[in-house]
Amino acid sequence: MIIRRSRLIPGLLALLLLASALEAQVPKRDSSQATLSPVELGEVTNGFYKNASFGLSYRIPYGWVDRTDEMREASQEPAKSTVLLAIFERPPLATGSTVNSSVVIAAESASSYPGLKKAAQYFGPVSEVTEAKGLKPVNEPYEFPVDGKPIVRQDFIKQISNIGMHQSTLAMLIKGYVLSFTFIGNSDEEVQGLIEWLKIGTPAKSAKSSPKSSKP
Repeated sequence: MIIRRSRLIPGLLALLLLASALEAQVPKRDSSQATLSPVELGEVTNGFYKNASFGLSYRIPYGWVDRTDEMREASQEPAKSTVLLAIFERPPLATGSTVNSSVVIAAESASSYPGLKKAAQYFGPVSEVTEAKGLKPVNEPYEFPVDGKPIVRQDFIKQISNIGMHQSTLAMLIKGYVLSFTFIGNSDEEVQGLIEWLKIGTPAKSAKSSPKSSKP
């Protein structure tokens, strides 16, 4: 099944380009499709992002910058697609000698992708956008369960001078939505550490146990 070619939300792309050329891709939707009820945005409490509707939580690394509101405002159709969480290791305009590590969680109406039946199909548009921005796929989409939930993952890499930008995008279908999780870091190990802080269907531990560092 071929999923319709997609484009990035312009405002979202602009914000991510400010963050040391990080492209956490959220494809643009087909505006002709019916919308679902408004997405529950979730909330940040005690160092965790929690969303009861989707049953997920994410532990925010200590000292990271929350840019969720700015990126959420970039969505022109919040009933169909919205950013649930967007966090960065440092402010987007701050310079650094390493990739500005980031985590972006977004929800899109699955009806915006005609013919979308499995999460793996979502990676057609994602791969098209990432490759257009210079990221090369490391592998094909593959099953990567989180807390036993059926999630699909694909990994990408982009060489910037002598620095490698590593990106892993995970996606799952739930309640009529595509939930996407994009993790960007300086190495596969860092990205994997960021992914391990994602919990689905499991209560988050107290933030008191979180390490006091900006790196996972």
